[in-house]
Amino acid sequence: MVLPVLAISVGGYSDYSPLLLGLTLGAYGLVQAILQIPFGLLSDRIGRRPVIIGGLLLFILGSIVCALAETMQSLVVGRALQGSGAIASTLMAMVTDLTSEENRTKAMAMIGASIGFSFILAMVLGPLISLNYGLSGVFWTTAILGVLGILIVWVLVPNRVQVQYNRETLTDVKQILRLLKQNTLLRLNYGIFALHLALMAAFVAIPTILSEELGIEGQNLWWVYLLLLGGGFVIMLPGMIMAEKYNRHKLIFLASVGVMTVVTLTLSFYRGSVVTPLLLLMFFTAFNLLEASLPSWMSKSCPVGNRGTAMGIYSTSQFLGAFFGGLLGGWSLQVLGMNGLFVVISLILAIWWCLCLGMESPRPLKTLVLAVGGSEHADFSKIVSNIAGVKDILLLEGERLAYVQVDQRQVDMLSLQPYLNR
Repeated sequence: MVLPVLAISVGGYSDYSPLLLGLTLGAYGLVQAILQIPFGLLSDRIGRRPVIIGGLLLFILGSIVCALAETMQSLVVGRALQGSGAIASTLMAMVTDLTSEENRTKAMAMIGASIGFSFILAMVLGPLISLNYGLSGVFWTTAILGVLGILIVWVLVPNRVQVQYNRETLTDVKQILRLLKQNTLLRLNYGIFALHLALMAAFVAIPTILSEELGIEGQNLWWVYLLLLGGGFVIMLPGMIMAEKYNRHKLIFLASVGVMTVVTLTLSFYRGSVVTPLLLLMFFTAFNLLEASLPSWMSKSCPVGNRGTAMGIYSTSQFLGAFFGGLLGGWSLQVLGMNGLFVVISLILAIWWCLCLGMESPRPLKTLVLAVGGSEHADFSKIVSNIAGVKDILLLEGERLAYVQVDQRQVDMLSLQPYLNR
């Protein structure tokens, strides 16, 4: 809700500058990035619910500080406090803990859809709330939503006395360096970094473009964002379906990154009453498609047993992108002007497009948790690795469990059935 209104709401602050505007947008992402993995580790030790509720309390505190702020510096502090509620990876881990393997994909899909819908809804509600109650009204609303979140977790989310954490959700610090060197994961992490950098940097300028260059008044901003975001979501659906159904992930991916690159480069030298809305629609269509595709690709590319750590790095990269996007966007607007800002964004996206050329489309992989008997433990890896469709194995001797990654198109489930039945 802050993105569409912040740039046009803080111009009257005594200490306003484009750089501080960028810091206000990006401070949230910096603290989120710093705390994602530590909070994930903490949730492995003390449980998911305490970390989630504690994170929401920090978010509420930050929202109140922002609502009461009268200077840009106070807003930066409040946004950093909001970001300290870094519970994204912990929430995903809780979902994995509380869902069975056969229902997990559906649960994650529902969460992904809710994130996409909430983004569109926020872009509409932000201008409406700001118009009637000012910027402080937006932050009071986020504080109320934080309280609602705590009530939902406290009352509606199951609270098991003893949870057998899924190995896939645990954060393993020892594996971070190895995962950072993994070629596909490295490109995907840069991808989510560049995507959110581009979004945050663009929103240093987009509200000003809409209000000053296109002459759209405050009371009309909400439906403009609804058309841009909602239209982009509808247009991207065929591309999403094509990528999943016909395994054209790389083609759709390259096209989307290419579209964002061309759009931002075009905005750097030409903007007009007709061209600018069309370019922004293309920008948000490509953004929606990439935002939906990247987590799925990441999940399919994670080494078996390391999904929790890999997703923690992924979330850190995402929020670092948001921070550097705000910082770089504010600096570019102050030093290079609006045209220079969009040139910088297009260069970041062009590097991403080049990195995408070397990627392979993800395979339809699935992780199975198998039981291993004592007598066959030593030979289990040798036996199972020879079964058709088995790609990777993580054997946990102390738990008598094995995490086996299989290709759903090739796997011989009949041979794995004896281990599943246990």
